[in-house]
This record gives sequence, C-alpha cells and structure tokens, in this order.
Amino acid sequence: MVPRPWSEGRLQVLHEASSGAAADMERGLTLLRAAAAGGFGPTLRLYRPQPTVAFGQRDTRLPGFEAASDAARAHGFAPLVRKAGGRAAAYHEGCLIVDHIEPHHDAVAGSQARFRLLGEILAESLRRVGVDARMGQIPGEYCPGEFSVHGVDGTHAVKLVGTAQRVISGAWLFSSVIVVEDSASIRSVLEATYTALELPWQPSTAGAAEDLVPGLTVDAVAGAVVTAYEDAVAFGSVSMTTDSKPASLVALRRSP
Repeated sequence: MVPRPWSEGRLQVLHEASSGAAADMERGLTLLRAAAAGGFGPTLRLYRPQPTVAFGQRDTRLPGFEAASDAARAHGFAPLVRKAGGRAAAYHEGCLIVDHIEPHHDAVAGSQARFRLLGEILAESLRRVGVDARMGQIPGEYCPGEFSVHGVDGTHAVKLVGTAQRVISGAWLFSSVIVVEDSASIRSVLEATYTALELPWQPSTAGAAEDLVPGLTVDAVAGAVVTAYEDAVAFGSVSMTTDSKPASLVALRRSP
C-alpha cells in the first residue's frame, strides 16, 4: 500500500516573510533536518521569495553556467544551486513557494506517488481561483517535469507550478513554486539564462496565473492552497485555529 503523502494528524501552516534567497532555501533544509531528528512536525510553509534563479546540479556542469549566473544577476535575480534535480527555474515576489515537510520513518517510500498526489492538490488550488489548471508537462517548458502544473487559455498552455522533492533518512521536503504575478520578468531572465546554458525551450511556456485570470494575487492563491490542503488532509470537517506566535502559525486539526 502506498503511504498517505500527508500527515493524518496535525499539519501546521507557517506564513513566513522572505529572509533572502539563500537564507530561504537553507531554512527549508533546516526544517527538513529538524523533522528527521524528531524536533519538527508535519508543516506547510508558505512564503513570497526574493528574485532567484535556482539552477539544478546538472546546470553547473554546463560550459555556460558562469555566464548564466551572470545573466541572472544582471536581471536582478540571485543565482543559487539547489540540491534537488531539474533545470534552472526562476521565481520572485510574484510567486508563492510552498514547502511541505513531513517526518517519516521511510521517507523514500511513496516518493513518486507524492509528485502526483501533491501536484494534484496544487492544481486544485489554482482551479479554486478560476484557473483552468492541469497536471502534466507541456512541450518546450522550462525545467521540464512530468508532474508540473500548467494553465490553459484556449489552445495556449503555460507552466504555472514546478515541483521538486528532497528526501533524507527520516523525513521529506516537497517544494513547489507557483508563478502568480509578473510573468514578463520570469520569462526575461529565463531567456537570458537558458541561452547561456544552451538549453532548448519555448519562452511562450513561461507564464503566470494572472495571465489567465487577470487580477489574481499571491495572497488569493495562498488562501486557496491552504483550503485545498484542508480538504485533502481531513476525511471529515477541519477546524482551524490561529496561534498568536510571530510566525503566524495556523494549525489544521482533524475534528473528533
């Protein structure tokens, strides 16, 4: 039996402010290690990131990597190398990053199933705010992935969500980037970096949710993500309580 990809008990939601590109990425890994050590429970972490181009490990071995890093900086994006796989992905304040962290005695088990199941939750989140969102790779997309989420407007499809997963002994981190606002900046920096890396892609696949639903905001999508998780976590109704802690902790608990 494939294990459930989320906690059956308490799932806390942290709404955090960005501490900077490198610090944000490291914080996710710090929480992952804390979960594996038993000091941190199932958590959904949401934040708006600083402008970043997150390169994959394979990108660093390409002759154009240094030029691509310089191109990212020239566009105002910090170049970083993530530990998860994939190709270069860009994000900024108009995006929402969702880190789902879970302690698990066998974190490798079900890792592939998580891509599909959690990707569907993200697609459902976007559908709740009016986006015709579907899961699956579209031809020519940047940082291609089988379980990417794209939005459709007539016959035109744009990538809206990229997902990655980091698994260590005792815990897993499922990280997603949802592009909500300002697709032009994303497209511009990706054109520059992918040209330097000499990686083929179609710039028309880089979009934002607001391109499909004008006026859509990051805050609206963040609310939809939490609501979609409420429905996914609970078999019955879910009560929400707000803690007064500085991190804006929201607890999702299964009702008795």
